[in-house]
Amino acid sequence: MRCFARLLGSLWLSSQEKSSFGLTNPLRSRKIPVGGFRSSHRTPGSQYSNLRKDWYTRMERLKVCVIGGGSTYTPELVEGFVNRSDELPVGEIALTDIDPERLEVVGGLAARMVEKAGLDARVELTTERRRAIEGSDFVITQIRVGGVRARIQDERIPLKFGAIGQETTGPGGFAKALRTIPVIMDIARDVEELAPNGWLINFTNPSGIITEVLLNHSRVRAIGLCNAPIGIVRGIASRLGASESEVFVRYVGLNHLSWVTAVYYRGQDVTRESAEKAIEGRSQEEAAWMRKFHMIPNSYLRYYYGKARILAEQKKAQKTRGEVVADVEAELLKLYRDADTNEKPKLLEKRGGANYSTAAVSLASAIYNHKNELHIVNVRNRSTIPWLPYDSAIEANCLVNSAGAHPLTIGEVPDGIRDLMQTVKTYEQLTVKAGTEGSYADALEALSIHPLVPSREAAKRLLDKLLVTNREYLPQF
Repeated sequence: MRCFARLLGSLWLSSQEKSSFGLTNPLRSRKIPVGGFRSSHRTPGSQYSNLRKDWYTRMERLKVCVIGGGSTYTPELVEGFVNRSDELPVGEIALTDIDPERLEVVGGLAARMVEKAGLDARVELTTERRRAIEGSDFVITQIRVGGVRARIQDERIPLKFGAIGQETTGPGGFAKALRTIPVIMDIARDVEELAPNGWLINFTNPSGIITEVLLNHSRVRAIGLCNAPIGIVRGIASRLGASESEVFVRYVGLNHLSWVTAVYYRGQDVTRESAEKAIEGRSQEEAAWMRKFHMIPNSYLRYYYGKARILAEQKKAQKTRGEVVADVEAELLKLYRDADTNEKPKLLEKRGGANYSTAAVSLASAIYNHKNELHIVNVRNRSTIPWLPYDSAIEANCLVNSAGAHPLTIGEVPDGIRDLMQTVKTYEQLTVKAGTEGSYADALEALSIHPLVPSREAAKRLLDKLLVTNREYLPQF
């Protein structure tokens, strides 16, 4: 009877109250006037092309804003919206970027892709970020402050101090976080003002740190996203000869520091078999660890398990990963400029970011359609992992619906995993503090305790070098 009474009582809640409890979806409860442009796009000084002047009012037409729309990843994202147009009715894709030339090139391909698909959506290009954000239902952030040049510095500088150079973890990830925090906080303020009912999906690395900034230093509804987890799950399913829907994984960790601790196929525990199958192609260090614990680590853990070997390999390499990416991006932009190109080029696979569109668009669809669907995303910990801070960001299996992402419990984990997670989480929280407050002391402490930094002395010299090198992007210091 009490359950029935609660149900009956919910019928008397106001629309605002129902929205607060996730009983209604504000994204589906309004009319939005939408222009039916096939492939219109605009940058300052350019004109709309291929206009179709049949303006009309439609129910449930969504506006998606992509910040960093000039990224070569953008066509992958647009392809996702095209492929899921039956469940996610996007009426406008607003791409914004600080580089107008690049925006025009990438946006031009995006518009041609939309036109080829016959999607009733308008593609707008603008360097005015606030204009792009205004009224958005979803804001996707995929920014790289300082561009690929800064990434290459993040990879090269640590090597001089005996540390691995990587763009998302260790000293490189630390530098990227410090550059990104002031910008992401500025974006959050714009979203609070101009799209208060929208969802911010963060794909900007280091995703866990940036998501934690959004969760604790803004009022936006934010969820962090990484394409690695969906790749892990798809790999497990493929090796088992199963579909993704037949496989459930128990997942624990932080962004780029995570493990699959259990695998179930149609309810049957196949963890040991899955871990053994996943060893192929792994380093000796990873293989030994996986055979001992019967767990599957995120590929980024190779930097921890094979630290000495990878450091030696990086010092010998002629190019960093960032320099390789720069070459790939130059080729991609040539393809994007071709007016006959109207689909995502095969070359984009070499850029990285596999499954990005699937991860981002399926997450948006789960929110919009109140799917109660499982996604591995970055959210506030609360009490999910009791031995990590309540307000920290974790990467976890979550039930996703129109009220957001709700993490599932994780069960027990080995001490070695727990200790590493606690250390790296402390590093992340100190980095957030340093990045938001401009604290040198917290920045030094963060680098000093990171497992990929060899000593406190090295940490201080590294920090001083990173602060000087990135001075133009660090107004907080």
